[in-house]
Amino acid sequence: MPNVKRTLRTCEKGHEYYKSSDCPTCPTCEQERKPKDGFLSKLSSPARNALEHEGITTLERLSRYTEKEILRLHGMGPASMPKLRASLEEVGLSFKS
Repeated sequence: MPNVKRTLRTCEKGHEYYKSSDCPTCPTCEQERKPKDGFLSKLSSPARNALEHEGITTLERLSRYTEKEILRLHGMGPASMPKLRASLEEVGLSFKS
């Protein structure tokens, strides 16, 4: 694999990190922002951000969507779906048919 040029960056909170892409996300800030519990805590950052961007922060709201609608969200991948299904089932909910 060729050497990828990584640049040192500093976020507005003062955390220093290296990135090789244009993504401005600070990994330390992202880890601090991750919920400690609940269904969103089980997801990767891109999947969690996709749901939060759509205002889907509760299982009740998640149950209003079909699986296909959720998979269309940028950042959501198929690996997240079993976690979401299990979280819905724990409270007696499911994806919209």
